[in-house]
Amino acid sequence: MTPHLTRRSLMAGSLLAGTAACAPRGPTATLGKPPFPAAWGATPSARQLKWHDRRMYAFIHFSINTFTDKEWGYGDEDVRLFNPTDFDPDQIVAAAKAGGLNGIIITAKHHDGFCLWPTMLTEHCVRNTPYRQGKGDIVGELEQACRRAGMAFGIYLSPWDRNRADYGKPSYIDYYRAQLTELCTRYGELFEVWFDGANGGDGWYGGARETRKIDAEPYYDWPSIVALVHELQPNACTFDPLGADIRWVGNEDGHAGDPCWPTMPNEPYDQTKGNSGVRGAELWWPAETNVSIRPGWFYHADEDAQVKTPQKLMEMFDQSIGHGTTFHLNLPPDKRGRIADRDVASLKAFGDAVRATFATDLAQNAVATASADIGSTAAHATDGNPDSFWCAPTEAKDATLILDLQPGTRFDTIRLQEWLPLGLRTTSFAIDISHDGQNWQQVAEKQMIGPQRLIRLAQPIAPRRVRFRPTAAEAGPTLREFALFLSVAPAELPPAKASDASIVARKGWKIIAASAPGAEAVLDEDAGTVWTSVAPANLTIDLGQTEKLAGFSLTPTRHVDPQAAPPARYVVESSTDGKNWTRPHEGEFQNINYARATQRIAFAAAQDVRYLRLSFPRPAVPAPAIAVATIGAFR
Repeated sequence: MTPHLTRRSLMAGSLLAGTAACAPRGPTATLGKPPFPAAWGATPSARQLKWHDRRMYAFIHFSINTFTDKEWGYGDEDVRLFNPTDFDPDQIVAAAKAGGLNGIIITAKHHDGFCLWPTMLTEHCVRNTPYRQGKGDIVGELEQACRRAGMAFGIYLSPWDRNRADYGKPSYIDYYRAQLTELCTRYGELFEVWFDGANGGDGWYGGARETRKIDAEPYYDWPSIVALVHELQPNACTFDPLGADIRWVGNEDGHAGDPCWPTMPNEPYDQTKGNSGVRGAELWWPAETNVSIRPGWFYHADEDAQVKTPQKLMEMFDQSIGHGTTFHLNLPPDKRGRIADRDVASLKAFGDAVRATFATDLAQNAVATASADIGSTAAHATDGNPDSFWCAPTEAKDATLILDLQPGTRFDTIRLQEWLPLGLRTTSFAIDISHDGQNWQQVAEKQMIGPQRLIRLAQPIAPRRVRFRPTAAEAGPTLREFALFLSVAPAELPPAKASDASIVARKGWKIIAASAPGAEAVLDEDAGTVWTSVAPANLTIDLGQTEKLAGFSLTPTRHVDPQAAPPARYVVESSTDGKNWTRPHEGEFQNINYARATQRIAFAAAQDVRYLRLSFPRPAVPAPAIAVATIGAFR
């Protein structure tokens, strides 16, 4: 999701899940003895405070793309293709809960314009599909399953619509606002409304089949769109244009910067700043870290053996929630309308490890003492109450908090939370330990506490005392939580096996021509090995025997390298004898640089193929070379 087609680049221009918003919130709020000091810098709104405590929740990409095996639909798809055979919203919700996720956001409409609810605003919707004889409502059925399970519910509504004839005209904005109004008034309370940043490009557009470009900021009038959501859903956070409640973290890989400040300048989104935020900037515009459990956002059977492991999910947990953002994990239902077994197994092993790790706070039996304190609040940092906090006087920027531990207390994970209504007061801090109560040893140093900071130690330790110590601060520190845990590793899953019979095995394939050496890397089973070539890159593959092919696939390198980027476009030809070639077919790899998902390119019709000749004219973003991990084919 070329630069004008990123998910969000054009938008410019929990473990405490379900907890109530933190209170008291104001600069004169009191716990014990008033008054507490004034806030430093930007602070979150009430709805942002609730959102921060949600910590992690699910994305559900399910639409016509599930049935066309695409990531981005063109807008001309026959709605009758949408026909899940066993749609089970309760199974989807249960899978999310098994992973410890506490909310769900559904793609009510993706870029192809197909609507998962029975709207009367367009015929391109679920009421004209075979699903439940046109009486179904995917959005409503999933929303009700969430309510039954006590899960929060949110919606994604793509601003881009490749189906609409009037996309790019003022009348489309009226249509979009009407869609948004339907979704915000029919499905109960929403916790988040998600606006994708992919806007403008080629599409069907009512039969025009052309490329349309828009200037997103004035075209959509984002302030009015965000205001409409807040009017209809006061507690819903909006993602992600300037003026919204939440920003993009800057990648789709599942990791936030370290640190990832929740503050940003009051200016259109800049991807170079989005991953780490800007310390002391004027807007509270925190990041959401979104990633899919599979390489693609929608379900593809050829990715059944590429589901992220529980260990990888835990790594992303640490690099998102542990860095102060939320963790938004995509779970794509298959053509049945269920989360596949491998995905569920990985989710459960991950969720079990999270629950086991954070079940017991080993600091709650400790004695907390502070070098500076307002109102004897030191013990509030370890009392497990999300509505209480330790606060040092404004001038006590170096105030420390010491925990005297019970003998034998072993831990390897430290969790800190700042009291956000008083701002981000601490710039950097250290964690020290003492075995004798007098001599101290530093074991960690980090920037930013923020909404939540996780510190993983290399191995368990059992000191007598542990100390939080600011190393740079703008005001006396606050701690909503100073917690200690002993980590539990996720269970290992058996090796995954590919199950898609349409995939052509690459055994016997060979490279017979290439624009650069090392092209054999595209034929192995390791997506970590990469072929690079200056543009235009080209290669010719001998399949070893003639196959009846429906298309080819390309997997880009998932390592972001400024020296080599995935290809933006392709030219493909095929032959049965290596001499006579089919007419070249050219097209675009959509969202390839940002999602880094396998691209499946279907031929106009199945054809006999012995030789494939591929050319890649230019990289998707400016780079000296083109990089490709794997080339495949499907029947």
